[in-house]
Amino acid sequence: MSSHEPDRARVIPLRPAPAAREPLWRDLVGDVLRRERAAQRRTLKDVAETARISVPYLSEIERGRKEASSEVLAAAARALGLGLGDVLSLAQRELVRDSPARRSAPARAPMGEVRLAA
Repeated sequence: MSSHEPDRARVIPLRPAPAAREPLWRDLVGDVLRRERAAQRRTLKDVAETARISVPYLSEIERGRKEASSEVLAAAARALGLGLGDVLSLAQRELVRDSPARRSAPARAPMGEVRLAA
């Protein structure tokens, strides 16, 4: 402590500040399913019955609490009139958009493209 700041204590953090975390895939997929269901103004019960999964299980998938199998995700997607690829593509777009690494990393060429140095 310096003599001209007698009332200030120096604080030493016990743990480093947490780094921005990558979003979880189950959260992204759940958000997509919930958003699509809401856009169609359908209830959890309706979609769960059509997909032949339980209402509580679909709810937990939508909230990112459960990591659903590809079969269950495909059934939920079909119940919404989508393909599994549609749901995964929408989730991937969110992952790329919301990724902390993307915000701090330099721009890269999309897969299949090569950028040449000028």
